[in-house]
Amino acid sequence: MGGPTLPEPTVPLDPRSAVELIADTLLAASEPIVVIPTGPLTNIAHLIQQRPDVLHMIKEIVWMGGSTTRGNQTPYAEFNAWVDPEAIDVVVKSGLPFTMVGLNITHQALITQDVIARIGAIGNETAAFGVELLKFFCSTYDVWEDMAEGPLHDPITVAMVALPSVVQTQRAHLDVELEGTFTAGATSVDMFDMLKLEHNATIATVLDVDGYWDLIANAVATLK
Repeated sequence: MGGPTLPEPTVPLDPRSAVELIADTLLAASEPIVVIPTGPLTNIAHLIQQRPDVLHMIKEIVWMGGSTTRGNQTPYAEFNAWVDPEAIDVVVKSGLPFTMVGLNITHQALITQDVIARIGAIGNETAAFGVELLKFFCSTYDVWEDMAEGPLHDPITVAMVALPSVVQTQRAHLDVELEGTFTAGATSVDMFDMLKLEHNATIATVLDVDGYWDLIANAVATLK
């Protein structure tokens, strides 16, 4: 991750593949569960292809990736989408309920100095570690994207599952560009229903910024 130095792990590596681990977790659940991938969708696509017997245990997939506007790996493609656009295609075409939490909303979750001060004031070890991470993360954004206040992308996925009112959403038709010379990995979201195609995805659009940081701060405060 970069930034703070972490101690050596005390938990051994799980011998299972990602697909096996996810399948076992689904089958052990007492009810369908929400899957929240915050990276490329490769493992989820492999699960769909290799283990169709467990898909009935997926309530919804809430993915951090893509964008309705800009990219960050290329002008059009967000990194998690750019890495494996074919996987997005498999997941979207699977028919499983799918939500995209893209750069268009994550760039509303800026790590301001007030946010860093608020987390630090919690005063526990997790808060101190979090402040180190946030400061390092913002420093990389300042260098690479000229943004002194970096966006905290991934937790929005968990926040909207925990408290749906923290995010406004819109149903729309989603495609992913697989072969474009300049647009490979771009997520094409028909926000204005121009194509008159089936709405196959829920798109996160507007973040309750104060409510989001309240969730983050409250969660950190429960830890040691």
